[in-house]
Amino acid sequence: MRKIPSVATLPTLPIQPVCAPAAGNHIGVAHTLASSDIRVRAGRQVPRAHRLWRARAVVTSLALALASTAILPVRLAHAQLPTLGDGSELTTSGERRLGDRIIRELYRDPDYIDDAVLSEYVQSLWLPLMDAARKRGELSPELDERFAWEILLGRDRSVNAFALPGGYLGVHLGLIGVVTSRDELASVLAHELSHVTQRHISRLIAQQSKQTPLLLGAMILGALAASKNPGAAQAMVVGGQALAMQTQLNFSRDMEREADRVGYGLMEPAGFAPQGFVSMFDKLQQANRINDNGSWPYLRSHPLTTQRMADMQSRLPPGKAQQPAPVSTQEHAMASARARVLSNPGVDTQRQWIAEPGSTGFASQSAARKAAILYASALGSSQLRDAKAARTTWALLEAQVRGDLPAQRLAQLLKAEIELAAGDADAALAALPAGAANDHRPELLLRTRALVKLGRSGEVTGALQTWIANHPRDATVWQLMATVWQANGQPLRAVRAEAEAHATRYDYAAAVDRFKAGQDLAKRSGASVDHFEASIIDTRLKAMESLLREQAAER
Repeated sequence: MRKIPSVATLPTLPIQPVCAPAAGNHIGVAHTLASSDIRVRAGRQVPRAHRLWRARAVVTSLALALASTAILPVRLAHAQLPTLGDGSELTTSGERRLGDRIIRELYRDPDYIDDAVLSEYVQSLWLPLMDAARKRGELSPELDERFAWEILLGRDRSVNAFALPGGYLGVHLGLIGVVTSRDELASVLAHELSHVTQRHISRLIAQQSKQTPLLLGAMILGALAASKNPGAAQAMVVGGQALAMQTQLNFSRDMEREADRVGYGLMEPAGFAPQGFVSMFDKLQQANRINDNGSWPYLRSHPLTTQRMADMQSRLPPGKAQQPAPVSTQEHAMASARARVLSNPGVDTQRQWIAEPGSTGFASQSAARKAAILYASALGSSQLRDAKAARTTWALLEAQVRGDLPAQRLAQLLKAEIELAAGDADAALAALPAGAANDHRPELLLRTRALVKLGRSGEVTGALQTWIANHPRDATVWQLMATVWQANGQPLRAVRAEAEAHATRYDYAAAVDRFKAGQDLAKRSGASVDHFEASIIDTRLKAMESLLREQAAER
C-alpha cells in the first residue's frame, strides 16, 4: 500500500506555504478544504495504520477540490483564469455528491468501525443537537433533507473529530476514550455540526476561488521577472503565496469561532451543560503543552485554545461559570472504556487494563472510574480469548452498576458479547436484557448472531426486515440479513441483501456484480424461482448500473 502522509504535514491550501500553521492540538487544527477536526497525539508516534483513516479523508478531500492553486509551472498551460470576484458557493447537491465520493473511500478503510454500542451512544448525543439546531433555525429544511447526517467511527487513538461535505462527520475512538463526560463529547459534536449547518465547506471553496487570481497573478509576474532577476521572480511567487495563505488562515479562524459560538448555543437546548465546552478546551489546552510550539496566533489556522476558552467562559451565565465541570456517569465511563479497548492499544496495554481491578488504588476510585476499569478489564479479557477471566470481572461490574439502568444495560450487552465470543450462544441470549426490544440496534445484532449460531435464524427474520424498512442504509444489518436468508434456504434473497449492503457503502461496482449473480441464480432456478424477488433484482440492477456510470463519469 502506498505511503499516506500524516495530516499534520498537509497545508491548509493545496500549495507549498512559506510558513505552515503549527500542528496545535485544538478543535479544528487540521482544517482542510473539506474537513475540520480536533486532534491530540499525546506526544507519541501514531502507528501508520491509525493515521490512514484520517489521512485518507484529507487526501481525498484535497484531490476532489474544485479548484487547484498549486504553484507548478508545468500546469500553467492548463490553468484557466476564473472570473474575478466570483464568490459563488457550492450547491447543497454538489456538496452532498462531494461528500459521497469522500465517504466511499472511508468505508473501505480498515480503520472504519461499525460498533453498535458506541454508535448508539454517539447518536444519543447527536440527535438532540440536531433537533436543537432545527428549532433554533440553524439547520435549514433544505440541508436537513439533502445531507446525509451520518457519523462514522474510526479506530484511531488520536483525539479527533472532523466534518466532511454533505453532512458526514467522523469521530475517532480516541476522542470518545478521553472525554470525561457526555457534555464534553456533545460540545465537539455541536462544533462539527455547526461547521456543516453554517456551510463552512462551501464558503471555503468560494474563498479559494477568490484567491486563485491572486496566486495566478503572482505566478505571471514571477514569470515576467524571471528573465531579468530569478531571485525577484522567486520573491514575487513566495509573496503571493504568503498573502493568499494568510487570507485563508484568517478565514479559517473566523469559521472556527463561528462554529464554537453556534455550537455553544445548541448545548443547553439539547439538554447538555454548556460548561462541557469550557472543560473540553481545558483538556485540549493541557494536552497542547506536550507538543505545541507556541506559534503566534496569526500564524495558526485556528484561534489559540486559550482564546476560545475565554470566549466560551464569557458566555456562561453568571453563577454557572463558577460551577464545576460536568462529571462522568457510569454509562459514559463504560462507553469511553469500550472506545479505548476497541482502538487496538496493543496486548501489553490490554493486559495492564485487565490487571487494574486488582491494583491497590482501585478501591479509592469513584463509582464511574470503577465501572470503566471493570468494563475495560472484562472486554479486554474477552478479546484475548480468556472467557473465564472475562466472566469473573463482569460479575464485579454487574455488582458495581446495579441500580443504574443505563449502565446495567451496557453491562448486559457486554455479557452477551463475552458469551458469544466464548461460543455459548444460549448464554448470550440469556444475558440480553429481558424482552430485548428489536428497535435497539445492539440487542438486535447480538440476538441475531446468537440465533444464527443456534440454527434458529428464522425467529429473527421479521425483526431484521422491519429494521431494514426503517433504516435502509444500514449495511451491517443488510449483511446479517443475507446470512439469515442463506440459513433459511433463500439464496436469491441472500444475494440481493449482499448487493444492497454494497450499495449502501456506494460500492456500486460490487453491487452490480452481486445483482448480476442474482439474475444468473434466478435463471438457473427455473420454475422454482421467486419471481417477485427476481423482479426486484432486475429493477435494482438497472438503478445500480446507472449510478455506476455516473460514478465512473465523475472520475
